[in-house]
Amino acid sequence: MRIFIPSGCADPDAAKAVITDPGDVHHIRGVMRMGRGEKITLCGPEGLEYECVITSARQTAVELEILSSAPSRGEPRVYVSVYAAMMKGDKMDELVMKCIELGASAITPFISSRCVSRPDAGQAEKKRDRLNRIARGAAQQSMRGRLPQVGTTLSFEAAVGRALESDLAVFLYENERETGLSDVLADTQPNTVSIMSGPEGGFSPDEAAYAVSKGMKPATLGRRILRCETAPLCALAAVMYQYGEF
Repeated sequence: MRIFIPSGCADPDAAKAVITDPGDVHHIRGVMRMGRGEKITLCGPEGLEYECVITSARQTAVELEILSSAPSRGEPRVYVSVYAAMMKGDKMDELVMKCIELGASAITPFISSRCVSRPDAGQAEKKRDRLNRIARGAAQQSMRGRLPQVGTTLSFEAAVGRALESDLAVFLYENERETGLSDVLADTQPNTVSIMSGPEGGFSPDEAAYAVSKGMKPATLGRRILRCETAPLCALAAVMYQYGEF
């Protein structure tokens, strides 16, 4: 069993850890019926995994002894952020799940000019809560060492600005004719990569011009037009392959 913990929950020097999140405590005690002497793997935000044994399972907290710690084998060496335009229906649910499985470290929705789905602030926050629950489940299933987060929904311009904070910022554009994703990735070894993909109707020419003018690298995924929920997964898989994660 894997539990993702925030900073400060594990003290390797004292060989102790404590879980106080009500959901995690309930899952350990009420759902899994675990108690003293049973083992749990804790995953911290610093990318370390702690092999632990339960020493006390109370109603409000589970205390553990840390047996060993090591860097997580489930975390990629390259930090990839996926910026995905808001999609209709439950497409974002599936996208988040698969991005986490493939190794994305962060996912940020944004609203562009051709987005059909345009939730208001309250709806967007509820959707974010659901997506983060999906992200947690996918991270546990795929043996991730950190818990990737789904960020707040941004404007297109804000998303471009955030993406440009990475070493390599890739703008997936179906009307790009000269540069393929393999060209953008060739002969590079970035520590951080951003992938930005559009909605059902794609990016407008003005949006593409804006992103490129700010410094993003435009790239095509080939001669076939991919669905909005397929393109970022395809690009993410290519990035992971390029940098030795497959």
